[in-house]
Amino acid sequence: MKVAFWPGCVSKGACPELYVSTQRIAPLLGLELQELTEAPCCGSGVISEQNPALADSLNGLMLAMAEAQGADLMTICSVCQGTISRHNHAFLNDPQRLERANAVIASDGFRYRGTTQVKHLLWILVEDIGLERIRPLVKRPLHGLKVAPFYGCQILRPEDALGIRDHPQRKTYMEQLITLVGAEPVEYHGKSKCCGFPLVTFNKERSLAMGGSHMVEAREKGADVMVTPCPQCHLNLDAMQPDAARVLKRRIDVPIFHLPQLLGLAFGFTPEELRLNRHVVATRGALERIELKA
Repeated sequence: MKVAFWPGCVSKGACPELYVSTQRIAPLLGLELQELTEAPCCGSGVISEQNPALADSLNGLMLAMAEAQGADLMTICSVCQGTISRHNHAFLNDPQRLERANAVIASDGFRYRGTTQVKHLLWILVEDIGLERIRPLVKRPLHGLKVAPFYGCQILRPEDALGIRDHPQRKTYMEQLITLVGAEPVEYHGKSKCCGFPLVTFNKERSLAMGGSHMVEAREKGADVMVTPCPQCHLNLDAMQPDAARVLKRRIDVPIFHLPQLLGLAFGFTPEELRLNRHVVATRGALERIELKA
């Protein structure tokens, strides 16, 4: 399956282990990644708030680049997924807005006709590849590992733009994959709440408390590890976890995996190949449960 691959900024900057682990598992899944190396940043919603016309042209250009390849646009970042999907939804429901964006991107030789589907890797795994095709790839079942899924905000909301009303089962895809690789999904209230990342620049302590509370809840429910489909959530839950523990005045110590890392372990890749030894919060304890080390 060929996809127009938009990795996003964070997976090639602050969280390169996400990009690397995605590249590792893609061939096994039959995914041909045609990376949009010339595409602009989606703006993370920030540009949309300050300059909607600029955000429309940036996202319109990315959508047009994917459309030119005749492939779905695949993301590995919930923020990218949410931002691009919101703009795509707006274009499909407001032809004049689409035409204004097209007038801008025409100078780059592109025109968006509204045919691109925007899909996170999580959705492609379940909806396009299918669990039955993934099951034989599991060479190292993750038995004994309790995994708390953390969806965060922007892969679930708003429901119309993200297709959740038409595909309500998308709210359970990570649990399905966790079970498929032999681990045990942990149910907890905070899995679909905000990680706090959007607050970090103007209310850092509140941001840290939000993310920290979700991790503490997951640990208290028995989680050995959390897994997220979003690198910005990963930053707030992994890189900022020591600070969150300080704010909450309690131990957290919950490793945070990227979704492709969890799958990669089950597919037989080593922790080093998936860069699980590059996290702020050590993954060693979780890996020892499946007799691995990093």
